[in-house]
Amino acid sequence: MSFVLGTMLLAVITALACALPGVFVVLRRNSMLVDAISHSILPGIIFGYFFTHNFNSPFMITAAALAGLAVVLGSEWLTRTGLLTGDAPQGLIFPALFSAGVILVTLEFANIHLDTHMVLAGDLNIAAWEPLIIAGTRVGPAYLYVMFGVLLINAIFLALFYSKLKVTTFDPQFATSLGIQSGLMNTAFMFLVSVTVTAAFNAAGAILVIALVVVPAATAYLLATRLPVMIALTALIAVAGALAGFWVAYVLNAATSAGMSVFYGLVFAAVLIVTKSRQGRIQRRHQPAVLS
Repeated sequence: MSFVLGTMLLAVITALACALPGVFVVLRRNSMLVDAISHSILPGIIFGYFFTHNFNSPFMITAAALAGLAVVLGSEWLTRTGLLTGDAPQGLIFPALFSAGVILVTLEFANIHLDTHMVLAGDLNIAAWEPLIIAGTRVGPAYLYVMFGVLLINAIFLALFYSKLKVTTFDPQFATSLGIQSGLMNTAFMFLVSVTVTAAFNAAGAILVIALVVVPAATAYLLATRLPVMIALTALIAVAGALAGFWVAYVLNAATSAGMSVFYGLVFAAVLIVTKSRQGRIQRRHQPAVLS
C-alpha cells in the first residue's frame, strides 16, 4: 500500500470513527463537553506515553481516555452540588488539565517528542508514517488499524445499545421509568467518546478533533428528520469531507486535519444557508394575504 493511499484511508477511517458517536453528542447537546475532553486528555497522553513509549498503545489510549472521563464525571458532580450552573464546571476543570499538559509538552517532559503544533492541530501525515509490516509486506499505516479498531468498537457499541441511547437521549425520564440506568449509559457513552478523541489525537490534535466529532453530525441534523437518516448522512458527510480535505491539503501542502475541518465548515455553512432560505420561503407562503 502506498503512503498516499494509506494516509487517505487513515483520514477516512478517523473521520468515520469520530463522526458516528458525534450523532448522539450533538443530539445530547454535549458538543462543548467533547471540547473539554479533547483538552483534558493531554496530560493523560503524556503520562501514558511515559510508561508505554507508544502513541498507538491501547494502554496509553485507555489511560488518557480516563483523564477525559474525569472531566465528564467531575462536571456532573459539580453540577449536582447546585453551586455552579451551565458549563461553568467544565470551564473550571479542563483548562487546568490542559494547561498542565501544555507545560509538560513545552518542557519536553521525559523527552516526549510533542510540540504545540502537534497538540493543537495534530499531523495526519506523521501519524501515518509508521507502517504495519506483515510477512515482509507493508499493509498500510499502523495507526490506520488503531483507528479502524476504534471505528469497529464505536459501530458495535451503537448497534448494541442503539435503543437505549435513543431513549436516554430524547427522554431520560421515560428511560428511567423503563428501568434503564441513564447515568450509567451516559458514562459508558462518554467514555467511548473519550477513547475516540484520544485515539484521534495524533491526527487532529486537541482543537480540530472537535470538528471531526461535531460538524458532520450537526450538518446532518439540519437535513434529517429521522435518526437513521441522520446517522447515514453523518457518515456520508464525514467520508466526503475526509476525501476532499485530504486532496485539498495534498495539493496545497497543508495540514490534512485542517483541510478536513475547513471543508466540513463550508458544507455546514452551505446547508445552513439553504435551510434558512427554505424556511423563509415556507413562512412567506403561509403568511395571510394583506388586503390594501
